Amino acid sequence: MTNDTDNGDIQRWGITVPLEGIDLKDQVEIYKELAEIGYTDIWSAEADGADAFVPLALAAIASPDLRLGTAVVPVYTRGPALLAMQVDTISELAKGRFVLGLGTSSNVIVQKWNDIEFKEPYQKTKDTVQFLKEVLGGQKVRNQYKTFKVDGFKLGRQRADNQRGEVPIAVAALRPSMQKLSVVHGDGIIMNWLSSTDVLKVMDNLNTTGVDLSTKEIIARIFVFPTTDEKLARDVGRYLIGAYLNVPVYRKFHEWLGRSDELQTMWDLWEASDRQGALAAIPDETVDSLVLHGSPEECALKIDKYVQNGIKTPVIALIPVGIDQMDCLRRMVKPS
Repeated sequence: MTNDTDNGDIQRWGITVPLEGIDLKDQVEIYKELAEIGYTDIWSAEADGADAFVPLALAAIASPDLRLGTAVVPVYTRGPALLAMQVDTISELAKGRFVLGLGTSSNVIVQKWNDIEFKEPYQKTKDTVQFLKEVLGGQKVRNQYKTFKVDGFKLGRQRADNQRGEVPIAVAALRPSMQKLSVVHGDGIIMNWLSSTDVLKVMDNLNTTGVDLSTKEIIARIFVFPTTDEKLARDVGRYLIGAYLNVPVYRKFHEWLGRSDELQTMWDLWEASDRQGALAAIPDETVDSLVLHGSPEECALKIDKYVQNGIKTPVIALIPVGIDQMDCLRRMVKPS
């Protein structure tokens, strides 16, 4: 994976931005502090809040040291040319410190919220990766891809740095075929909603590709609730699990991971519209493995287990319920 700040000796430690409940303009100083205390990466998310690019633009200006990434930008919700322009713009701001994370997103976000047909997700992702590599490499693109057509587009801005080049592209992947696509056609994989031990199963699947994984980015967004109130942590964790793991793409992922016995009752009750019963049916052990909780220091050690199992870039998704976010982040720096 080519990136000016990529170094195999660096133990990366990322955080999801923007932080909740803090004005965007006030987060510039926060990003500066995070870089100073040991965070190496700032990764944005895009669902129903901030878009993926604006928070990273702030971070690019805030610190010359932070690496920036999107986790993830949906391949459906922007046209190919617009997506390429946004990627090129943030790449110019970040000066070689930007990783594009692409993903299919979900039928809820794409189809229900944006009125775009959610079809051929594997091929759509593959085609988008191919197009972006071509256009970010300086080509004028005329191509009929399997899921869309681009007729004569080339990035037109003359950049002062004169350093337009290929931006590393990591692919969000849940199912086995998409996991393989991420390292065969992309520069790495982004994972979500998995335990530290689940990482081992994904790594086994990636190893079947024959690709040298030491050259690829292995990223996981990890939900972290730094609180010692175990009941609160599990209540919030059950709510989040119910919201995500009943979405078809996540359900299939966890079936593949082997969680059918743990989660079948939840799925059945959810389909029967018994939301409260469904949440109550999620075992404590499942919550504890997917939503990390404890003191900030304990959470840091639990995150490190992901690293030990193959994650190169853990990205904390902080759950900001009743906590001092900055105090927790200061205490949750990577273990020495």
